[in-house]
Amino acid sequence: MGTSVNNSRYLIKLTMIAAIGGMLFGYDTAVISGTVGSLENFFVIPFGLDEMGANSRLGLVVSSALIGCVIGGFSGGIISKKMGRKNGLILAAILFIISALGSAMPEMFIRPIGKGDHTFIYIFILYRIIGGLGVGLASMLSPLYIAEIAPARIRGKLVSMNQFAIVFGLLAVYFVNYFIARQGDDSWLNTVGWRWMFASETILAALFLIMLFFVPDTPRSLVLKAKPEKALAVLNKVNGIEEGKKILAEIQGSVISRSGKLFSFGPKIIIIGILLSVFQQFVGINGVLYYAPEIFKSMGSGTNVSLLQTIAVGAVLLIFTVLTILTIDKLGRKPLMVYGALGMAISMFALGTTFYLEVSGLTAVVFMLIYIACFGISWGPVVWVLLSEIFPNKIRGKVMAIAVAAQWISNYIVSWTFPMMDKNTYLLEKFHHGFSYWIYGLMSLLAMYFVWKYVPETKGKSLEEMEEIWDNNK
Repeated sequence: MGTSVNNSRYLIKLTMIAAIGGMLFGYDTAVISGTVGSLENFFVIPFGLDEMGANSRLGLVVSSALIGCVIGGFSGGIISKKMGRKNGLILAAILFIISALGSAMPEMFIRPIGKGDHTFIYIFILYRIIGGLGVGLASMLSPLYIAEIAPARIRGKLVSMNQFAIVFGLLAVYFVNYFIARQGDDSWLNTVGWRWMFASETILAALFLIMLFFVPDTPRSLVLKAKPEKALAVLNKVNGIEEGKKILAEIQGSVISRSGKLFSFGPKIIIIGILLSVFQQFVGINGVLYYAPEIFKSMGSGTNVSLLQTIAVGAVLLIFTVLTILTIDKLGRKPLMVYGALGMAISMFALGTTFYLEVSGLTAVVFMLIYIACFGISWGPVVWVLLSEIFPNKIRGKVMAIAVAAQWISNYIVSWTFPMMDKNTYLLEKFHHGFSYWIYGLMSLLAMYFVWKYVPETKGKSLEEMEEIWDNNK
């Protein structure tokens, strides 16, 4: 009994530390939401561009971190193989720290702090890209680390903890942004306040960096690096001695029996991984999350009220992510994904219609929160669970890197095009902010069909057993 309790405590410790990477993922990607208006005033408006040019440049500033996310996600496979899962996370933590300080003070090392102006826009973008590199790495390596540590029977629950951490980081930064905004008026926020929002990330990133020195690499990573003794020591601490030996033998068998070439299990597994990532973004979640305060402003809310309403978005996402953690290993992955996508489609069509009919206000807020709830119990956490467990050991790092890179490319497309659709004069006159939400509703329906038709159920299967599924489905 005592050994089992110790095993559980050790597993929880490893999961919680790895999940800080997810928390930083959420924090870094959502911190921008409270700064959109300020960044537009500070970096975009002084250039005096026309409507299309200004909207495009604002989209670039807001979504610039996603360029780094794509690079970080795509390089995650190589980094996880060469450096290991643990050292890859350490690199991500360092990149988070550099980005937080540089985004807050882009004139750092060039001018006195606070003396920068709109001409530092490209240096700001560079620091955001560096942060994106950290997010891209953490978005792949944190769930991968947890999946490779966790026993099959509770893997869904533990990997979902990473999504909980992402949402918790997102919600935390909504609170941070709100309380920073309360320290002054809009003029102060547009010159100084936004800097504090970015700088606040430094504390969490430094904590993550320190705690990573107290965890081991994953057993599967250690086996791939020809360190079976160290792998067995970790497996024994997590699973017990007898089970640890059995799992090590399975890992070694799966690693030895395959070439490790990208298509050694056929192209279908790669296509499914990519499409899971693409649809997770094309349903429009980050169009909502990144621009939530601006969306609420378009409904008539002031700056502080819109930031407070944005906190409600994060809270709903957190609550329904907890429901996923409690149900995913009982209900399975596919039912949550299918019904969640249907709920998102209905709420997006309804939200778009409320804007089109110009009856937004509270009605629109309700539909937005329903959409967030459906995403929180399905495509938010479950996609990360599937990406961390459907790929066989020998190619997991490579294929997951491709899938994660595809996710960030899709994220970039959504976050860049949202303001271009939402602020376009023609679309505003015709659809009154409703157009983009109808597009996201359509994407949700396509996502539902894709999962129902092509994605296998992975509930309760070991990572090694997934190889048999793909062998039978070539």
